[in-house]
Amino acid sequence: MEVVPIPKKTYGSFFSGDAYIVLQSKKVGSGFSFNLHFWLGNNSSQDEQGAAAMLATQLDDYLGGDPVQYRETQGNETEMFKGYFKSGILYQKGGIASGFKHVETNQYDVRRLLHVKGRKTVTATEVEFSWDSFNMGDVFLVDLGKVILQWNGPESNRLERLKATVMAKEIRDRERGGRAQVMVIDGENERGNGKAFDALLKILGAKPKSIKPSTPDDKASRSKMAQLKLFQIEGDSVSDQSGQLTVQEIATKPLTQDLLNHDDCYILDQGGSKIYVWKGKGASQEERSGSMSRALGYIQAKGYSHHTQVETVPDGAESAMFKTLFKSWKSKYDAVGRGSTYNKGRIASVKQVKFDATLMHAQPNVAAQHRMVDDGSGEVEIWRIENNELAEVDKNTYGQFYGGDCYLILYTYLNNTKKNYIIYFWQGRHATQDEIAASAFQAVALDDKYDGAPVQIRVVMGKEPKHFMSIFKGKLLIFEGGTSREGGQSEDAPFRLFQVRGTSEFNTKAIEVPVKSSSLNSNDVFLFKTPNAMWMWCGRGSSGDEREMGKLVAPVISKRDLETISEGNENMEFWAALGGKVPYADSPKLQEQDGSDEPRLFECSNASGNFKCEEINNFDQDDLDEDDVMLLDSGSEIYLWIGKGANAQERKESVVIALNYLKTDPTGSRDPHTPIITVKQGFEPPTFTGWFLAWDPSKWSSNKSYEELKQELGGQDDLFDAVIASAIPKPAVVNSNSTAPSSGISNNELGSFTTYAYEQLKGDAEQLPSDVVVSRKEMHLSDSEFELVFGMNKLDFVSKPGWKQTSLKKAKGLF
Repeated sequence: MEVVPIPKKTYGSFFSGDAYIVLQSKKVGSGFSFNLHFWLGNNSSQDEQGAAAMLATQLDDYLGGDPVQYRETQGNETEMFKGYFKSGILYQKGGIASGFKHVETNQYDVRRLLHVKGRKTVTATEVEFSWDSFNMGDVFLVDLGKVILQWNGPESNRLERLKATVMAKEIRDRERGGRAQVMVIDGENERGNGKAFDALLKILGAKPKSIKPSTPDDKASRSKMAQLKLFQIEGDSVSDQSGQLTVQEIATKPLTQDLLNHDDCYILDQGGSKIYVWKGKGASQEERSGSMSRALGYIQAKGYSHHTQVETVPDGAESAMFKTLFKSWKSKYDAVGRGSTYNKGRIASVKQVKFDATLMHAQPNVAAQHRMVDDGSGEVEIWRIENNELAEVDKNTYGQFYGGDCYLILYTYLNNTKKNYIIYFWQGRHATQDEIAASAFQAVALDDKYDGAPVQIRVVMGKEPKHFMSIFKGKLLIFEGGTSREGGQSEDAPFRLFQVRGTSEFNTKAIEVPVKSSSLNSNDVFLFKTPNAMWMWCGRGSSGDEREMGKLVAPVISKRDLETISEGNENMEFWAALGGKVPYADSPKLQEQDGSDEPRLFECSNASGNFKCEEINNFDQDDLDEDDVMLLDSGSEIYLWIGKGANAQERKESVVIALNYLKTDPTGSRDPHTPIITVKQGFEPPTFTGWFLAWDPSKWSSNKSYEELKQELGGQDDLFDAVIASAIPKPAVVNSNSTAPSSGISNNELGSFTTYAYEQLKGDAEQLPSDVVVSRKEMHLSDSEFELVFGMNKLDFVSKPGWKQTSLKKAKGLF
């Protein structure tokens, strides 16, 4: 057994009788990170599978044990693996071990049926060449070498058809050097392309009266994948003479990083859908090298499927997916040589930068990093929900929000000279359910007034995003309860305590807290209003910037002169006003998250009644499906991207999808009040586009639709006639005196066309004589003029491949 390199042009094509090793390397800081996959075909031998695992382990050791290692089986690959092959994965019959022959590039002696499946990364599997292999919900490619017929199941959707067409084009270009004809047949209207369908019937025989129903994709539900169990591996299961694997369950979710001991190895079972093996740095070399064997032994002991995904994880070089399964994760090996995989943010070459509003639109990645479309200096209009309708808020009170109310904020800003809109709907903690529902309804109604251009952002009290705070220039004041509606205001309480959070006009808010000393926190600034005084209490851990922001917002609370008190220098009057001194939070300030979590893109669905969420790895703009609602998780915010083709039900339930996503998070630690931002196709703000490398704002207007691509591949009838005639087997005709043309035209028929002059035949089709066969205009030339025009006789011409005939006719104006 040996490793043989694969030509780059065949990447994504796998033979079911073989095993493969795939290594992905990427630069991270001054070092590299590695993802190492070994792929096992369904028909590969036990020897090949064992050799692939052994060679992958040797390569892992050669790279210092740093790679994250994955075991992939045909048809059950990880999303990361599938993400490498954007045009899809092609499974072909064949392989050295099985005795089959590999299909070679530029060979036309091909006769196979490919079952194409998937919406994001498609897979094409070679199946039995028969109508029995077809079903109503998928797409099938009948590959005849020079002809590829695409049959779309009546229940397949537009995206599946588009992806299959791209796959057919890839086969044509990659395996046939562009020398093949692709024709498309829609299952619900097979006679719409009658000639192609007739050819399909000749090739496969009569179509049965009924085709099998569609089969749903077998995707693990997100709730199932949230069932986490962590096991410690006891003893050396690799060298244990009993051959038994002993594991001890030590925790279920929520998991914390401190459960992992660097001297041990662990198995993390994700609901039986995937198995992780974490290899501690202090574990022996034998234990670390045997990690894959441990995982396979565990799968066998549990009775899990042979296709269960396996990922081995080195201590200090954990994959992003592994880290997301823990409630919190801090990397201790940041940028330490070649093996480090820790990387803040997906935009690999972008460093954390200081906020500069002028960069927001010129550099969308900066906007995304800071969650800011601009500096908050745009136009603002605010309404309050009253009796389920909108009531204007007095501009003098902009920035003051009451926990018993719901508000709509329309923010308008310019990107170059174009107006852009954001609708924030802020929901108070003590607002009624009717008001909360009305705020969402009114946001949609306001959105409609602007033809769907605004970005909608749901804001739950206390979870205000950074840009929302920037609108109020450091004077955002949130009252715990009450209302600001006319006639409904509560009497102004004589004692009020506000906690101030923020260091600049862009990130500051003051939130009302209970008036008692236990509300204090040594890390923050507090504003305390009494009937006779206005104090600013500064905790030991507060910064100068935080104190300055406290001074800025204080006049909004009280017009009294501000008296500053430092922690530890309080007088008796201060403690008495708070009801006496009691213990409060005074621990050192914890290191704050910088908000630069690696973003993740998902296709989410409730279609089967069971919430499913499929992640798209190595995502780019092309992965945004125009017919879907996509979910982008940036860590501190959730974006819902609404494609133009998404149906009304998907649009209506999009927020429910986001809430389900937060609810089913494997760590169990996601805040259900995380801001949810609705973005519509064509109106993406830079805070969204910045997470995508090389975002193209004109993509939606320049992309070819499925219908356009189908027509482009379809070609002309005469080309199809010529090619299909050579593709469908015909009985041989013995004729020692002549050569049979390959175009389906007999020698006698070559002279049966009425003759017309070249210049006349070049004219408009509508001006041609009625007996001219438009698809065979060249055959109406006289023999002598034909040779003058084409430099060959008619017999030589019709013996050429159909695509060549078409090319020659186009050059002479006879196509």
